[in-house]
Amino acid sequence: MSVLDIQAIREILPHRYPFLLVDRIVELEPERIVGIKNVTANEPFFAGHFPDFPVMPGVLIVEAMAQVAGVLVLKEIPDAKSKLVLLVSIEEAKFRKPVVPGDQLRIEMKVLRKKASVAKMSGTATVAGVVVSEATVMCKLADRNESA
Repeated sequence: MSVLDIQAIREILPHRYPFLLVDRIVELEPERIVGIKNVTANEPFFAGHFPDFPVMPGVLIVEAMAQVAGVLVLKEIPDAKSKLVLLVSIEEAKFRKPVVPGDQLRIEMKVLRKKASVAKMSGTATVAGVVVSEATVMCKLADRNESA
């Protein structure tokens, strides 16, 4: 069961194919969020990233984590359509197992610290209950009409 389906996510995040990396939000609390990314063989990055052994690039796993975090930040903002959530730092990123076509990433992000325009969150990405990646990300809110 989804809390937010892909249509609702598209209303919140400005990302579009091929860079929208969140398919569903299944849990949403004030300080915690869980999102799903279905990894398919049709992902455009598999054509060039180890085509004989397709592996999802770690940087895109972290991007998916940041997008899930961005949904949490923007969901609480009354004028979210006028804002962007920009990734400003990545810390302690670890990649424990490869993510391959057919996997379903379950991304859980928790707020560590939140100020008016900055949020620091840590999270894990799991496949079938096994941690495949973890990272701490910091994001900041910016107006869509101004340069960051």
